[in-house]
Amino acid sequence: MTYIVTDQGFQSDDWTAPITALEDAREGHGIDLPSSADPNELAGRLRNTPLIRVDFPSFADGRGFTIARHLRLMGFKGRLRARGHVIADQYAMARRAGFDEVEISDDLATRQPEDQWLFRADWRAHDYQARLRG
Repeated sequence: MTYIVTDQGFQSDDWTAPITALEDAREGHGIDLPSSADPNELAGRLRNTPLIRVDFPSFADGRGFTIARHLRLMGFKGRLRARGHVIADQYAMARRAGFDEVEISDDLATRQPEDQWLFRADWRAHDYQARLRG
C-alpha cells in the first residue's frame, strides 16, 4: 500500500487512470519519469498529460527536484507527484520545487508518521528566506 502526502496529511491515492513509462505514454495517462530523464523529452506533450510521477531512487538523489522545477518552468500545469525515497524532511523542498504531492510506501509512513509530514506542511512560511526577511 502507498500513501499520498499533501499539505493536508496522508490520503489514499485517488488517481485511477494508468501511469505508464514515458515511451508508452498516451493522452490522458499519467507518465512515470525516472530521475535520469530529460524533461525536455516531454516538450509539446505537457498540455495533454494530467499527471507526471517522478521517481526518487534514494533520498540522497535530488535530481527529481530539478526535474520538477524544469517541468513547471516549461509550463506543466498538471498534477506533479514525487514517488519513492522522499523523507518528511524533504517535503518542503518538494513543494517548493513544484510537486503537488508525494507518494510514499507503507513502510516509510510507519517510520515517519503523518505528524512529521504535517509539521512541514506550512512550507511557504518556514524557509530560511522568510526568516531572513523577518
